Amino acid sequence: MSTVPLVSNALRRLEGKVALITGGASGIGEATARLFSEHGAQVVIADIQDDKGHSICKELQKSSSSYVRCDVTKEEDIENAVNTTVFKYGKLDIMFNNAGISGVNKTKILENKLSEFEDVIKVNLTGVFLGTKHASRVMIPARRGSIINTASVCGSIGGVAPHAYTSAKHAVVGLMRNTAIELGRFGIRVNCVSPYIVATPLVKKYFKLDDDDDVLDVYSNLKGANLVPKDVAEAALYLGSDESKYVSGHNLVIDGGFTVVNNGFCVFGESV
Repeated sequence: MSTVPLVSNALRRLEGKVALITGGASGIGEATARLFSEHGAQVVIADIQDDKGHSICKELQKSSSSYVRCDVTKEEDIENAVNTTVFKYGKLDIMFNNAGISGVNKTKILENKLSEFEDVIKVNLTGVFLGTKHASRVMIPARRGSIINTASVCGSIGGVAPHAYTSAKHAVVGLMRNTAIELGRFGIRVNCVSPYIVATPLVKKYFKLDDDDDVLDVYSNLKGANLVPKDVAEAALYLGSDESKYVSGHNLVIDGGFTVVNNGFCVFGESV
């Protein structure tokens, strides 16, 4: 793959910024790492998928990307990822807390094991807490920064995913709102992106889908368009750029209108 920037220098919206992306080796994280790099950011990919992480960095400009192994459930790993970013690039402008897991596909609470519930909470919520904490540690003295958390439509409504995932994503939105209030006085913005189902490797594995399966469009309210990882990356690009300089405490839902309609009670009839 070519390392030539796809965006002209005049249009690069993250020129001079440094971004750390957890879960950056695949799915939404990978798409965001590539897009941020195209827009001039120096990107640090933090993940536990070492081969994929190193491979992406090789495809991007060597001087503008690097990989650090990071298990977001371990505070020392998050601390190291932030410290490595600052040591290598001198600062941290954007923290994208994106790492997540779906957990087991069990919808009945009596079938849920405590250990399974806690596994999802550790990655999807505790990981965001730790990322926000350690990003704040270096952003507060700088009195600037953008923290972006990957939530979900499951953070706005119920009945779409198992209990652990839904609970974690609701909590991520709440954590974002609290930290946006606390950190705003230091010039730090905190926001969420909340996508509808995206056909990432994680989602395909969860729903047992083949590469050619297109069932993700079945319950979509918006026809004629399918949500892909780059769409979420574009939303993160906006929140990380100076274009959103006065946007904080916001949950940017990317769902084609899914969360604003009750499909079981809709006066507009069947979709065409």
